[in-house]
Amino acid sequence: MPVTQAILVRRPSDLTVAWAQRIVTQHAADATVSEAKVLSVDIGTTTRVRVAVEHNGPETLPRRWFVKLPSRSWRAWCITALPRLLQTEVRFYQEVTQAVPVLHPTVLAAQRQCGRGTTLVLADVTEHGAVPGAPGDALTADQAALVVEQLARLHAQFWQKASLDREYRWLAGPVRRWEDRLGTALAVPLMQRGLRRAGSAVPIALHAPAVHYARRRHHVMRVLADGPRTLVHHDVHPGNLFWQQSQPGLLDWQLVRIGEGIGDVAYFLATALTPEIRRTCEARLLARYQQVLADHQIVALDSTTLRQRYRAHLLYPFEAMVVTLAVGDMMPMESNLELIRRAAAAVDDHDAFAVIPARK
Repeated sequence: MPVTQAILVRRPSDLTVAWAQRIVTQHAADATVSEAKVLSVDIGTTTRVRVAVEHNGPETLPRRWFVKLPSRSWRAWCITALPRLLQTEVRFYQEVTQAVPVLHPTVLAAQRQCGRGTTLVLADVTEHGAVPGAPGDALTADQAALVVEQLARLHAQFWQKASLDREYRWLAGPVRRWEDRLGTALAVPLMQRGLRRAGSAVPIALHAPAVHYARRRHHVMRVLADGPRTLVHHDVHPGNLFWQQSQPGLLDWQLVRIGEGIGDVAYFLATALTPEIRRTCEARLLARYQQVLADHQIVALDSTTLRQRYRAHLLYPFEAMVVTLAVGDMMPMESNLELIRRAAAAVDDHDAFAVIPARK
């Protein structure tokens, strides 16, 4: 990716012709931008802006851009700023994407500067016919199989490699420790607030175990981290998928980290499938995940252990969706409630709160 200077902006109104010209010049020195038009603005964990850029550069240079800025919602900003989630995504696109074997957006420019903000400019996947997912989408069993296969390919690429610690140490460094500390400090009040706001979306029988989980969150995170290590997306819900000619790709890499691959699978199945569909194809999809890993010469956990780890990792998507609701302004309310219903059903089906052992 070209090194781009002076592209930092604070608000959608700063996305001007002059700003776009600086980016285009990095890719085509003689090209001229004639128009930069904001098409839409969506505010969640980040401020996401779709921009149409008219220029006379080569056809290979996109004319539909997707720009990510720090969130304009103060609630979402408070949760995402300290752990530097957008800065992490920028670094991911700058340093990791060439090794990632799954579909993802093309980065056009990115800049992060302490005290001045972060700007990430991606090619809009819709320009070439891809269809972005929405958070409340419910996938079919066949679509879910395609996503599980892609996750297995991603995990196999980085499975237990020494380069994880050598090249990507920053993914498990101070930023992630800050995120874990913040999550642990706020776990109980956010869980309690989220459960109140969720109402009937969470069965009353899960309320007490959920609060108990929040009180033990630091211990639970340590248990969930105790597995084969690989690169994980850590936020695979339907709104972070896109579909290019029926093949799935992954968007929004803010939470990328080193972790256990089955955690991505649990997050995906708990949020992307209705409980009815998940129950009919869950075992088959877990077996498919194991098979694709085996096809890449990865000797994963045995089926019994894998299923036990899957059950434990169902706790995180449940927490994530409840906390998202508690914070507010991070996802459309109805979609958030639907994902809570799905994740709660998965936790209930598998008695997931009972899986985590007590502290020794």
